[in-house]
Amino acid sequence: MTELGPVAWPPDPIRTGRLVLRGSEARDRAAFIDLLASPEVHTYLGGPRPRDGLERETPAAPERWPGSFVVDLDGAMIGQILLRRATEHRRPAAVGKVDLGYLFLPQAWGFGYAAEACAAALDWFAEALPGEPVVLATQTANTRSMRLAAKLGFTEVERFEAWDAEQWLGMWSPLTPRD
Repeated sequence: MTELGPVAWPPDPIRTGRLVLRGSEARDRAAFIDLLASPEVHTYLGGPRPRDGLERETPAAPERWPGSFVVDLDGAMIGQILLRRATEHRRPAAVGKVDLGYLFLPQAWGFGYAAEACAAALDWFAEALPGEPVVLATQTANTRSMRLAAKLGFTEVERFEAWDAEQWLGMWSPLTPRD
């Protein structure tokens, strides 16, 4: 994965009805470690990383690069939105396109925060890089992620096998209306 392209970073914080999308800060370090060490969060992502290694390796202000948004609810990090250009991908249709990823702490699940934050990030992206499509890959077994992809307006490009599971690749265009 490489840079997004010619975008100003970090952008001004993006405000939604309930959330703020912003760059990471030192106060987010513990939440990043919780996110990356969570077995629930990483059920479909190959498993969690060991907490002790994360404690040693995570910098004071983690994930400070273009396309990495902290999702903030009432001053606390509840998740992360990632927009990264896929220089390599298991599927040719995704190579060179920007890939949307998202991780939310389990206590934030079920409230619509992921849909709200991802929609705001996609709106920002459509303004920052007009006309560029975005891809999203997820396991078909991850029903929450599949529902979110549909809600955001991603359409199926293909299904494929990887990591011993069926995967789904979808594409979003800034011209595609969301529900």
